[in-house]
Amino acid sequence: MTSFGASTTTDDVLAGVDLQGRRFFVTGASAGLGEETARAFAAHGAAVTMAVRDLDRGAAAVGRIRAKVPGADLEVRQLELASLASVRACADGFLADHDRLDVLVNNAGVMACPFGTTADGFELQFGTNHLGHFLLTNLLAPALVAAAPARVVSLSSRGHRFSDVDLDDPNFEHTPYDPWVGYGRAKTANVLFAIELDRRCADRGVRAFAVHPGTISTELGRHLTDESLAALVASMPSGQEMRWKSVPEGAATSVWAATTAELDGRGGLYLEDCGVAEPTDDPAARTGVRPYALDPGRAAALWELSERLVGLGI
Repeated sequence: MTSFGASTTTDDVLAGVDLQGRRFFVTGASAGLGEETARAFAAHGAAVTMAVRDLDRGAAAVGRIRAKVPGADLEVRQLELASLASVRACADGFLADHDRLDVLVNNAGVMACPFGTTADGFELQFGTNHLGHFLLTNLLAPALVAAAPARVVSLSSRGHRFSDVDLDDPNFEHTPYDPWVGYGRAKTANVLFAIELDRRCADRGVRAFAVHPGTISTELGRHLTDESLAALVASMPSGQEMRWKSVPEGAATSVWAATTAELDGRGGLYLEDCGVAEPTDDPAARTGVRPYALDPGRAAALWELSERLVGLGI
C-alpha cells in the first residue's frame, strides 16, 4: 500500500499522474479544500467542473487557480445544496453539456451551525451535507456510469464519532438540537451513503469512498462559536491535541481517493491520511472509523429514507 500519510499533499499524490481527457466535478470549490482539489486536478490536465454557491466567488477561485495553472480547463456552475431545486437545476445543466463524468467529489458542507433548516425544511447539516449530495449523485449517476470506471468521493469527518444517524428523527423534531450531534449524524450519513452507493453501483463500474480530510482551518468552521469550539476540545480524549493540516494536506486524501490505482476494484471504504482506516470503538484512538458508520443495514435504511425525503426513486 501507499507510503503516503498525514503530511502528504495533493502535489505528492499526483506526482507523475496524467489526468488528460477526464472530467472531475467538485462541490464547494470556491475556497478551501474544494478549490485546492480543483486546482490539483486541473494542474494535471483534467477538465474540472467547480460547483459553488456564489458565482462571483467561484469566478475569483478560477482566477486564483489559473494564476497557478495557466490554461486550466475549468467551468463554474451554481449549486446550493440546501435547495433541492438548485441541486436539480445544477445536475440538469451539467448533463445537458456533458454525457460523461469520471469523478464526483462531494466536498461542500457546513459544520456545527446553529439550528436551521434548508429550503425544503430539513435540518441544515443533514440536509446540506447528506441529502443535497445524495440527490446530486443520483442525478449525475448516468454520466458516471457512462465514464466507468468512475468514482464518487464524499467528504466525511472524524466528527462522525459524535453520533450515529437517527433514522426516526433526522430533523431533530423530537430530540434537542446539539450542533456537534447534528454534525456527527451528517458525517456518519456521508459514510453510510458511500457504503450503499458502492453496493448498488459497483457492478456498473462506479465505486464510492468516504474521506476524513483531517483538521484544517477553512470556511467550514465559519459557524463555530467559543461555546461549540470548547465543546469540541472537551470531547477529545485526555492528553490529545488536534494536529492541524495545511489545505494541500487536507485535500490530499480526497485527491488520492479520486485517482490512485491502489483503489482500483475497491470501494465502500472510509479513508484517512491517504490510506484505508480500520474500524474501532476505542474513544482514545486518533484514527479509525466507528463500526456503526460501516453497517450495511443502516446504510440501506438511510438510502431508503433519503429517497423518500428528496422524492427520488431509482
